[in-house]
Amino acid sequence: MPAGSLRTGLRHELRYLVPSGRTVPHLLPEAPEFAPMPEVLATGYLVGIVEWACMLLVKPYLDWPEEQTVGVHVDLSHQAATPPGLTVAVAVELVSVQGRRLVFAVGADDGVETVAQGRHERAVIRTARFAARAADKATGGAASRRLPERE
Repeated sequence: MPAGSLRTGLRHELRYLVPSGRTVPHLLPEAPEFAPMPEVLATGYLVGIVEWACMLLVKPYLDWPEEQTVGVHVDLSHQAATPPGLTVAVAVELVSVQGRRLVFAVGADDGVETVAQGRHERAVIRTARFAARAADKATGGAASRRLPERE
């Protein structure tokens, strides 16, 4: 990550046309409880769209794809339903940069009303190192086990 390149105040807007396949009944096909739910944008997909907007904002400032960001915290209200065919505009602003930890203020509107508000945190990672640790964890390797912290 180039020193000083990421700074507070950076903004981005992502516009997303909601298809029927991103509604609640389609969220987890293996969970039959979702199937009879209303055909509106699922919160799980909304979180993904917010993450995408944040990723697009910071991508030009990273050594991408060697560096990427991963979500580490989501605090988002999903306060209005959006049916398929409407476009959700997700606006994000980088409000804090603390080393590799990035904090975004986020909001979404579907042209009728505010859909969501909140904040999202992401961490800048070295892609190869992160992937290696995940692979090690999947196989039960030593790098996946954390040592207890000393008192």
